[in-house]
Amino acid sequence: MVKKSLHIFLTSILILGYLSCSKSTILNEQEKKWLQNNDSITVGVFPYYAPYQFINENEKIDGVLIDYLSLIEKKTGHKFQRKLYTNWENLLNDAKNNKVEIILEIQQTSSRDSYLNFYSQLFESSHTIVTRKDVNYGKDLENYYDKIITVPKDYAIHEILKEKEKNLNISTEIDDITCLKQVLSGKYHAYIGPKAVANYLIKTESLNDLKIVAETKYNYAPSLAVQKSNTYLNQIISKSTNSITDHEKQVIFDNWLYNPIIPFYKKASFWITLTAMALLLLIIILLLNRYLKFLILQKTKELSFAKEKAEESNKLKTAFIHNISHEVRTPMNGIIGFSELLNDPKITAEDQKKYSKIIIDSSNQLINIIDDIIEISQLETNQVEVRSEEVNLNALLDILFSDFQSKAVSKNIAIYLNNKLTDDQAFLLIDKLKITKILRNLIDNAIKFTTKGTVEIYCEIKEGILIISVKDTGIGIKSEDQELIFKNFSQSEKEATKSYDGLGLGLSIAQKNAKLINGNISFTSMLNKGSSFIFTIPHNPVFTATNQNVSLKINNTHDLPLKQVILIVEDGEINFLYLKTILHTMKEFKFVIYRAENGKEAIEICKKNEGIDLILMDIRMPIMDGYTATKKIKKMRPELPIVAQTAYSTEEDVQKALDAGCDDFVSKPIDRKILRPIIDKYFSVFSKSKFT
Repeated sequence: MVKKSLHIFLTSILILGYLSCSKSTILNEQEKKWLQNNDSITVGVFPYYAPYQFINENEKIDGVLIDYLSLIEKKTGHKFQRKLYTNWENLLNDAKNNKVEIILEIQQTSSRDSYLNFYSQLFESSHTIVTRKDVNYGKDLENYYDKIITVPKDYAIHEILKEKEKNLNISTEIDDITCLKQVLSGKYHAYIGPKAVANYLIKTESLNDLKIVAETKYNYAPSLAVQKSNTYLNQIISKSTNSITDHEKQVIFDNWLYNPIIPFYKKASFWITLTAMALLLLIIILLLNRYLKFLILQKTKELSFAKEKAEESNKLKTAFIHNISHEVRTPMNGIIGFSELLNDPKITAEDQKKYSKIIIDSSNQLINIIDDIIEISQLETNQVEVRSEEVNLNALLDILFSDFQSKAVSKNIAIYLNNKLTDDQAFLLIDKLKITKILRNLIDNAIKFTTKGTVEIYCEIKEGILIISVKDTGIGIKSEDQELIFKNFSQSEKEATKSYDGLGLGLSIAQKNAKLINGNISFTSMLNKGSSFIFTIPHNPVFTATNQNVSLKINNTHDLPLKQVILIVEDGEINFLYLKTILHTMKEFKFVIYRAENGKEAIEICKKNEGIDLILMDIRMPIMDGYTATKKIKKMRPELPIVAQTAYSTEEDVQKALDAGCDDFVSKPIDRKILRPIIDKYFSVFSKSKFT
């Protein structure tokens, strides 16, 4: 390494010294411009002739002639492109076909004179005869006329011997090292090649059983060659090589002469580094193997635990499937059975009213079962999003209390609402749908599992926490079942299933919804004494100037127009007739009803009739769905109210309809009590009438 550094230092000093003593440039302006316009000139290098040109331990091309080329580049001020060849025959063919402009190392022969000009013969080395040590064929070429001689194919010596030694029997190999190895193997009697190359390869490749017998009268004298057809390039190379002094050549040659070239794979440092890397890799593999074993052990434990949980879940789901058959068939029996009884011509008006109510209640029960199954599926797969909005909790509690009051009274249960919230505290930023579902589940359970006594709904704010409790005097929960109360598909009282309806999903859905809005549900219970479920959530009040005026606004009434035009977009005949019938029962209105059977037809009707006041839009239809139709209609008439009416009733479905441009949403089967306030809202009529 020290000798190499010394060589680089001396070469640099030589080049700098020459440049400082020489003219600023050896090329005229025309030649400089030509080089700038022809920056793709390539120099063919064949780095397999150490020490003249070879690949060093850093996998870079190095050698005597590489330094010589660098000196030419310094003198011309131009960097030539180097093109690496691994096969001499390919390089020679490219030279013949004018595919490479300069050859760094090539010996002049009569055939090559026809297409190449040769410059700057740097050195000369005698061609020698090499044989195995255990034979003695003599020292003159005449002694080898009856032997087989090997030389590299298409090398200059091959051409010279064919021309001048016609009695020699010559065979070729791809390069010098291959020739020498074949002589050692006994395939050939002798090799003829440059003395320096032969000496170097015998020592570095450990060909110790070979010897140099004698020198021949032929010499290896390589030159730098340029394509004859390129006049400007020949002119430039001629100038640059002529400007190199004998002293500069000798310095380059001497630096390499005293710098022995050893292949990187024969150096001790290479093997030390390789061994260290191998040991490091082995240590990494061992540590990685140990870590992987640890991970496998951990995953095995996790899988074992997951398997137990899956088996438990599977048992619960199996029980749920058995239960759902009963739960679905019960309302279906009511719907089908009492629908058949309604066909009896002898039925009285009182019985007809009674059977109709049973059918309606059974239908609502079936819808609730389906809704619970869909919702728990979405909650389990994390498909539910939280959508906060401004909510008047006092108004919401009043509505819930009113909705459940009749159900409690029908069971002879007293229900109370003890609400401690002020009007300012009641306006919250919260997910309205989720808090409504939570409270409905808690109140419904309290009434369902209470046969006598009371149900109390209590609400207060304590230390920034909103607390809503639902307390009952019902059957209570066994202590051993209290840990399971919030699990899917379970009811705490096993015998309760025989007396009470339900899939055991209500509390699980309520707890999951509570967690989504950063709340929690806890409870206390005593068997046959009752239960108290407590829902808590951070209190996020919203103070607005309009809070106190809301109740006034909804009591305002306006005169009705003479006619109210409604477009029902519905592909189902029965659904259309049902909606039409409900609308005609609203005697305060004079509805003019149009019908479209798909979204495309609805758009056409809206284009032709600007008098439409409201659209009831089905979502799933052929040709064009309700989402697309709503978007297109809203572009034409942004002020026209559109109410989505569909069997898709999840929170995501509601939001998707609102995002498409719908102003409101009603789910199928449509309840007259829900549809009426929506009609009132958009026609400015707020009737207090109730449907029976």
